[in-house]
Parts: sequence; C-alpha cells; structure tokens
Amino acid sequence: MILSDRPDLLLDLAGLPGVDDAVQEARDACERLRWHPAMRRRAAEVRVEAGVQAARASAALEGARLPAELVRDAVRGAATLPADAVGAVVRGAVRAQAESEHLATGGARALTSAPWQALARLQVAAAADLLGPEQLGRPRRGDEVPVDDTVLAGVDAPGAQAISARLEALNGLLSTPTKAPVVVLAAVAEAEVLSLRPFLAGNGVVARALFRSLVVGQGLDPMGAVVPELALLTDPGGYGTALRAYGTGTAQGLATWIVYAAGSVTRGAEQGTAVADAVLAGRFPRQE
Repeated sequence: MILSDRPDLLLDLAGLPGVDDAVQEARDACERLRWHPAMRRRAAEVRVEAGVQAARASAALEGARLPAELVRDAVRGAATLPADAVGAVVRGAVRAQAESEHLATGGARALTSAPWQALARLQVAAAADLLGPEQLGRPRRGDEVPVDDTVLAGVDAPGAQAISARLEALNGLLSTPTKAPVVVLAAVAEAEVLSLRPFLAGNGVVARALFRSLVVGQGLDPMGAVVPELALLTDPGGYGTALRAYGTGTAQGLATWIVYAAGSVTRGAEQGTAVADAVLAGRFPRQE
C-alpha cells in the first residue's frame, strides 16, 4: 500500500467492509480480559508473562523457536539463551519487547512525536546481535537487501530508493492525529514495516513490537496482557496471506489485513486470559 496524504486515511480504512465489526470484537475481548480476577490482584505478573510469550512468539515467527520456560528464565536472569543464531533472534525479540514497553508506558508519545527514532530504537534492540554497529538504527542503503526471514519470505522487498518516501509517509501516519480506532493504525503500521522491510534485519520483530506499543500505549490493552503475537504464531499461513492481501493495495486487500490484525487482538485476548489463569494457578503449561 502507498500511503496517501488524504486528511484522515485511517478513518477511511476503518469504514471498509468488516472492519468495524472486527474492531468492536477486539475491544470487547480486551474489556473482558481487564475484568479477569488476576488483573485486579496480580496484573504486574500477568504483564510480565504476556511479554515473555509475546517475545517468544515473535521470535518463533522468524524461525527462532525456544521453549517458553527457557525464555522466561532468561528474562528474569536465571538462564542464558544459546549463543547461536536462534538465541540471537530470541534475545533481540526480548529486548524489542522491553523497548515496546518503554514506548507504551509513555503513552506512545515517542511513536507520535518522533516515529522514526522510535522505530530505529526498536530495530537496534531487535538486531543488536545480528548486525554490525554501523548497520543498526538506519534504513537499508544502495543495493542492500534484508537478510532476515519474515512471514513475507519469497516476496521481494522494495529497493532502498523506495524506502525514504515510504518511511516519510509512515512517519506522517504515526504523527498525525486520527479519529480511527487504534487497531486500524496499528495494523497499517505493522503491515507497512513488514511490506517495506526497511532494515537489514529485525523487521518482523520490529513490526510486531510497534503494533504492541500502539495497542498498549493508546489504551486498547493498557495492561499489556493481550498476546496477539501468540495468536499469529498459531496461524502463520493466515498471517502471511493477509499481509499479501494488504500488499495489493485494493480496498478488499486492505480490509482483509485490518480484519485479520483486529482478529489477532481478539484471539490474543484469549491467550492473555490463559496467561492470567496460569498466573492465578501458579503454573504455566509447557510450550516447546
């Protein structure tokens, strides 16, 4: 999709067929989760565990899968992740999750006042163990192509020449006030990063961390308990198909993606409920 300069493009997208219903379902699911007993007494624990699950799932979507128990122990400093390529991606996802928390707890102000700097910070977090220092926090240049594997594997990324204009448009989208639901903004932002793949590595993790920052920071899931990343991991084929639909730029394709992204929040709230149940029970199911 090429972002336009229409006054409120996102509000136009919110009116596409099926979007309003999907957005309302996501709101309802998040509201139900807020009333879970664990959210009244142990919300901080739920948020931490949801973050662990989000980071683990986001890394797994890039092909780097580790047991949840190991990731959980690493987050609390009781274990070390492997010193290999898988461990590097998971470490990056954990750091990006922490950075998304920082952005979200500031009311997502950094995302709206300085979007490019926020994206660069997320990428530095995600790719610090994958790239050299001179390759971090900047868009691709010249003939550079992304080296990471995303759910759009097999789809060519735009060339470096196209990145500047597209990033400027995304920057404008994030920094311009909109009356559209936050799910619509977050969906378009994630899809733009994944479609553009502006960095040499870390694009998928950055895109999903950006989505989370917006959904949490702008109040849809203020407790950070929803785990859309885990919902996406259970349906990677649908994730890629919906993103490819977005890439067509048609009204139907855009609606397909936004409805899918909103559905990931709805299903992520169900995953968040499972996390909250586990916190109350004091034990987590094994996840390899």
